[in-house]
Amino acid sequence: MSARTEETAEDGAGRAGRLREQRGWYFYDFACSVYSTSVLTVFLGPYLTSVAKAAADAEGFVHPLGIPVRAGSFFAYSVSLSVIVAVLVMPLVGAVADRTGRKKPLLAAAAYTGATATAGMFFLGGERYLLGGLLLVVANASLAVSMVLYNAYLPQIAEPDERDAVSSRGWAFGYASGALVLVLNLVLFQGHGSFGLSEDMAVRICLASAGLWWGAWALVPLRRLRDRAVVRDPAAAAVGTGWKQLVATLKDMRRHPLTLSFLLAYLIYNDGVQTVISQASVYGSEELRLEQSTLIVAVLLVQVLAVVGALGMGRLARVYGAKRTILWSLAAWALTLAAGYFLPARTPVWFFALAAMIGLVLGGSQALSRSLFSHLVPRGKEAEYFSAYEISDRGVSWVGPLVFGLTYQVTGSYRDAIISLVVFFALGFVLLARVPVRRAVEAAGNPVPERI
Repeated sequence: MSARTEETAEDGAGRAGRLREQRGWYFYDFACSVYSTSVLTVFLGPYLTSVAKAAADAEGFVHPLGIPVRAGSFFAYSVSLSVIVAVLVMPLVGAVADRTGRKKPLLAAAAYTGATATAGMFFLGGERYLLGGLLLVVANASLAVSMVLYNAYLPQIAEPDERDAVSSRGWAFGYASGALVLVLNLVLFQGHGSFGLSEDMAVRICLASAGLWWGAWALVPLRRLRDRAVVRDPAAAAVGTGWKQLVATLKDMRRHPLTLSFLLAYLIYNDGVQTVISQASVYGSEELRLEQSTLIVAVLLVQVLAVVGALGMGRLARVYGAKRTILWSLAAWALTLAAGYFLPARTPVWFFALAAMIGLVLGGSQALSRSLFSHLVPRGKEAEYFSAYEISDRGVSWVGPLVFGLTYQVTGSYRDAIISLVVFFALGFVLLARVPVRRAVEAAGNPVPERI
């Protein structure tokens, strides 16, 4: 066999192995996205709020650890607390993954911790709002840690020119999974009487089933993804703990200021995205007085259109570049929130229209942000850098929920709370527009794709 033939065979084997890993990688989004959809976006917000209200005093306040908290803000504050836990853990896990190359066992530990906490939500009920808050914090933080490791695989399993497409397919798999499970949830919730279940029990089954789904489908990527050997740098700093490791990661990022500039823009606008995802059901149920079944149908519409949006915006990025396509999506997000402020109560059709607008921009803005950031990460620092990236991803952003909760606490209006989030998209747009992404890719030492 000639040298050229051997090289061609090796390239073919490499492509086959890469495709196998990519297909396995898609299935982690398929596994965990049901948590983001069924639990965080649809059921847990209204349900945990109702549990907190059942435990509230005459003035509508609960008192976790003796702190007076309006029952309607407890869910938002729990989401904020979860990111504090995640911030302590993610940089440490990311640094360990990069230095040891053992992403897969760490991914398994995070995935099954989150899946177990989610399955444990079956035991919520009565006035157990503290249990609900604890399980939410554990599940959200575990999801964040697992996504650090999952995202860090992207630069290793996809060539630069295929990352937008691979990332978009991953999000599409996740939204397809969310839509499928939501259909099953809708059947169970709407027909709970015919199944001999109370509405409360039906909700708890929907919450717990998301944990079982997460754990079962996580087996696919854990079988197909593989760890890479790492070249140990004797001069590398030892792994720190919590905040110390985060500070060390950010100090390292100072050597790549353009990467840090993109990350700042992303953290701000994605904080808005994740807050809308986590608080939309509370806004729909508490402010717009919509039934739970209406909220489920709306989120199902978001999931279906997000598949279309993720793949469609991936195609737009091939022509116009990822940065420009993301900027368009941020403008659409701001207009969507402005429209949401004026939605009339008890009018499902307008809420469905709003859901359609969100769905078309949701998947694409997230998928392209992930693939764009992957080009800005220095080789060998994937998990560590993605730990900082993940701080504001997948419903664990803390500033947005805090602003949402405080706005409601001060004004008593969810409309004021939802419109307060526009600032995240406006500021994120301005900061991203100022980042020279081609120069940032070169500065990170990576090849520049034809379209970026």
